[in-house]
Amino acid sequence: MDSQTSQSSQASPSPHTFQVDLRGLVDLLSHHLYSSPKVYLRELLQNAVDAITARRAEQPDAPARVRLSVDAGGGLRVEDSGIGLTESDVHSLLATIGRSSKRADGLQAARSDFLGQFGIGLLACFVVAERIRVVSRSARTPEAPPVEWTAADDGSYTVRTLPDAERPEPGTTVHLVARAGAAEWLAEERVLALARDFGSLLPYDVRVGEEEVTDLPAPWDRAYPSPANRRVALARHCHELFGFTPLDSIELNVPLAGIRGVAYVLPAAVSPAQRAGHRVHLKGMLLTERAEQLLPDWAFFVRCVLDTDSLRPTASRESLYEDETLAAVREALGERIRSWLTGLAAGDPQRLAAFLSVHHLGVKSLARHDKEMLRTMLPWLPFETTDGRLSLEEFAQRHPMVHFTRTVEEYRQVAPIASAQGVGVINGGYTYDSELVEALPSVRPGTVVAELDADTVTAHLDAVDPAEELALAGFLAAARARLDPLGCDVVLRAFHPLSVPALHLDDRASRHEQARAEAEEQADDLWAGILGSLRGSAPRARLVLNHLNPLIRRISSLGDAELIGTATESLYGQALLMAQRPLRPADSALLNRAFMGLLEWATNGEEGR
Repeated sequence: MDSQTSQSSQASPSPHTFQVDLRGLVDLLSHHLYSSPKVYLRELLQNAVDAITARRAEQPDAPARVRLSVDAGGGLRVEDSGIGLTESDVHSLLATIGRSSKRADGLQAARSDFLGQFGIGLLACFVVAERIRVVSRSARTPEAPPVEWTAADDGSYTVRTLPDAERPEPGTTVHLVARAGAAEWLAEERVLALARDFGSLLPYDVRVGEEEVTDLPAPWDRAYPSPANRRVALARHCHELFGFTPLDSIELNVPLAGIRGVAYVLPAAVSPAQRAGHRVHLKGMLLTERAEQLLPDWAFFVRCVLDTDSLRPTASRESLYEDETLAAVREALGERIRSWLTGLAAGDPQRLAAFLSVHHLGVKSLARHDKEMLRTMLPWLPFETTDGRLSLEEFAQRHPMVHFTRTVEEYRQVAPIASAQGVGVINGGYTYDSELVEALPSVRPGTVVAELDADTVTAHLDAVDPAEELALAGFLAAARARLDPLGCDVVLRAFHPLSVPALHLDDRASRHEQARAEAEEQADDLWAGILGSLRGSAPRARLVLNHLNPLIRRISSLGDAELIGTATESLYGQALLMAQRPLRPADSALLNRAFMGLLEWATNGEEGR
């Protein structure tokens, strides 16, 4: 850039070059530090707000205005009534930029004082601008002339003083000229939208043209005629901000941490693994809309928006720095949400039921680690049981011995039979359910909890008269011989409902042993020996035939051992399908073989008639 002639009495300035690789720094800002070019406007607003804050610290009645305007050529002008700069301040600013690029703590350290913030904020503008012109007059030294700093994205700049008429009042004006391909970021409509997004909670008068940017007080700090009016207003705010109408809103007021805000309860269930994005304002300026570490992991059913003056931003000022303060805030906000839940349980069961119908998973996740929450939620958390959908409290009142299964498949195997025998069972196969059932005695003394296994179910089924079972010895021997290669025994019992001909029972130990045996068969000699040494003494799976079922009675009267075997395989496959168990290749092959065998028997029988 060529030297410009000074318009003051001072000597003509000579062109300078930043003592940093400005192109490299702009690339760092745009591709590695900032997630989007839009942050340039946040940095300009931040500079203006910092300048006004600095001036008001010395002059409490000083004006507090920020004005943004787009000129006919597409350039952007940002003017503030802040503390302003002298020529020596400008040179200090440039020195700060140079130092901050080399220091180990980098850009974050440069934001620890006013000039550093101003310098990095200006550099951020090069993400969208090819030329920046700053005109400033100091409020601290009002007799000092205005100063102009003009810089280009090639790293060159000039500094000169101006006549008083160029800027008679203290403050700073920044002019940006868009770089190629970035003009859209300086369009008036885009500038207004960004200014409102970043600066709606700023404490000063900020306008784009004639349009007001700030919207104070914040929706959660406003006075409303009634709690109902407040809920409606906050629901409207949530819809405008996040795009959904919340089930409820939760006050997030932590005075010791300088936090005010609100959490909105999602109207639909979400996965616990889904990371929630929260909006965090830092002293009124939007810091991020994707803060993920703000709340405990269990609170995945809410979206937050809050303002704070205590949390520390990262270098990019787009996320929160993980430190002890953030950990304390996270715990405090989690306590607010926990208190809201307990408050609903105590005073508004209808709203609690509506919430749990959608977000019971989140509450169960919390209750796993919080005995007080589990105790509070016992009458409300729903579980699938053989008595219908009940809370743990209600189920424990009905059944002194609380049985549960660890998988959905196990529950489906035993639920109809256990219910008919009067044995209460809870399906613990869903997320967190088995952990909560096992924790029940810790909050409800005297409750006995036991995992339901195949032996327990079989013990509740009626034994068949020994004489009748002896008469069916041949049938049982043929059936056992057919299922023995599958690692399954056959037993005869009498049970209800009569419509169930056979029940397949196993437990985790027997399935583990079955998997080990299959792996041993397919392994080479070395691995077969190793797996053989791991052979356990777990009971085998069993197919329980219902002696009360008419079909079983007819099959047991057959005299053809081959036909008995085919029928037994069919009963085995049907029992697996009824339990909705995944089929192994051997099970699928058995089903096909049994189906074809029965078809062949039926057609041969038809031909012989």
